[in-house]
Amino acid sequence: MKIHEYQAKQILAKYGVTIPRGKVAFTLDEVVSASEELGTEICVVKAQIHAGGRGKGGGVKVSKGLEAVRTNAEQILGMQLVTHQTGPKGQQVKRVLVEEGMDIKKELYVSLLVDRGSQQVVMLASTEGGMDIEQVAANTPEKILKVGIDPTIGMRPYQATELAYGLEIDKINPKLIRPAAVLFQGLYEAFVNEDCSLVEINPLVLTGDGRVIALDSKITIDDNALFRHKDTLELRDLDEEDP
Repeated sequence: MKIHEYQAKQILAKYGVTIPRGKVAFTLDEVVSASEELGTEICVVKAQIHAGGRGKGGGVKVSKGLEAVRTNAEQILGMQLVTHQTGPKGQQVKRVLVEEGMDIKKELYVSLLVDRGSQQVVMLASTEGGMDIEQVAANTPEKILKVGIDPTIGMRPYQATELAYGLEIDKINPKLIRPAAVLFQGLYEAFVNEDCSLVEINPLVLTGDGRVIALDSKITIDDNALFRHKDTLELRDLDEEDP
């Protein structure tokens, strides 16, 4: 089962993963109210559909000031958003996420999935954040780091720390090695405890004010485990699923 970005972020936050301040909105008035509540000069208005490539399709707008927030939300709400994952018909946008703008110093990529062959959870990471990871794998596979995690032990602190160094986070800000390692462990805990088949953060960003933040997130939950997560089942958006 797929869920929306804002729902995925709410789940990850329970495991100590730092997310931007933001609020979901279904109407223009709610968008403006959310922007006022955030109180930041720059907000980002993000279409909420179960597909990637929203930015390229015009579904993500950086907005400076309330008027720009309203104008951009007016364009996005109700639009038929077409991306490389929606097909030619696209998907109608019925809700948006309004978030604080970020001073981004570096974009990274991190994901978790199950490797059936090794019977391990695998964390993939790359310094090429914000890009299509399949394209990175095809063109520059050496830029993808892979960490196998024994499910009987879990992600060890040294694995998380080594990954942070492997992503050269220390070259941006050495003080972010530890918070990055803690975040990686939080992602793993979320993956296991929520019975996910995929957790993807693209991008994971390092900010100018010294934070490690999951700027965009995608979670897919194993349908066979939904009976254990009745609260998560309530997040299902049938409008986003094929009839």
